[in-house]
Amino acid sequence: MHARPILTIPLYILLNLSYASSQLILTLSWNSLKQDIYRFSYMATFIKLFVNTLFIMSLLASANNAQLINNFYGKTCPSLQTIVRNTMTNAIKTEARIGASILRLFFHDCFVNGCDASILLDDTVTFVGEKNAAPNKNSARGFEVIDTIKTSVEAACNATVSCADILALAARDGVFLLGGPTWVVPLGRRDARTASQSAANSQIPSPFSDLSTLTTMFSNKGLTINDLTVLSGAHTIGQGECQFFRTRIYNETNIDTSFATLRKSNCPVSGGDTNLAPLDTLTPTTFDNNYYKDLIASKGLFHSDQVLFNNGTQDNLVRTYSTNGAKFSSDFAVAMVKLSKISPLTGTNGEIRKNCRLVN
Repeated sequence: MHARPILTIPLYILLNLSYASSQLILTLSWNSLKQDIYRFSYMATFIKLFVNTLFIMSLLASANNAQLINNFYGKTCPSLQTIVRNTMTNAIKTEARIGASILRLFFHDCFVNGCDASILLDDTVTFVGEKNAAPNKNSARGFEVIDTIKTSVEAACNATVSCADILALAARDGVFLLGGPTWVVPLGRRDARTASQSAANSQIPSPFSDLSTLTTMFSNKGLTINDLTVLSGAHTIGQGECQFFRTRIYNETNIDTSFATLRKSNCPVSGGDTNLAPLDTLTPTTFDNNYYKDLIASKGLFHSDQVLFNNGTQDNLVRTYSTNGAKFSSDFAVAMVKLSKISPLTGTNGEIRKNCRLVN
């Protein structure tokens, strides 16, 4: 047998092949690296744009959904709270009832599209406000006091403080100056450019409402049935009009007869709609817990008052507040802060009105 010849490849050819292969590998590696660099650069640019977009969106969200904070005007209007307190002190010296009136304004404001000072807007030829809605017409009062505060605040801190925040502070000070608790008012609200008479007619709790209706209406605003009971204690101050309690004193049976007779003397079957009676039988100009003692004695002036103590779910809480004024005061302060946070306009929403009665 003959051996097969061995194929011999010259060394220089092998070296050339090796060199060519290495060059090919290097070329392919470099092209791959360039592609990787390009892809990385593209991704880095995309990530940078994405992060920047998120940052801008967060800034916009923060501006439009800013939270109320304590001492919001600490640097921009440091004299604000002193101005409000001094004006309210003078107003209450002139008429003690005004503290209750402004507290009622605040309630009625917050229950209609949030605490945005919409209740302060006047009707004009082209604008319908909330002042002539049924719960407010000829009964909402205290607007001039808010005007006075606003004028003084504008003089000290022009175009800085909202009417909504002024109303919140004035309501707090009215309670305190009549002997009630105080609390830190979260600030930073802005003023509405709109109002809703229809919402005022349908969303403000009525003095004729039963407990289930009141519970639902408060729940719709994020408030519990216990909040309803403690906030109703605001009726420890102020006066009620005959038109709002006539049905109770003439038609209802869960009422103290001597109390009904007394109220009938100033509230006839017809006429005298705006005649006044105290919501608290003993101390209508002192913020205390006597309102709850009246409920236990069946002397609630409004139907919506007495339903809180009528063999129902709130009887025990009414009893507690009737004997523990300190607990009522502390719970009331907490509930007022909660009330004041209902749907505020903040950030860039709304405006800072120059005149509380008119949009800018």
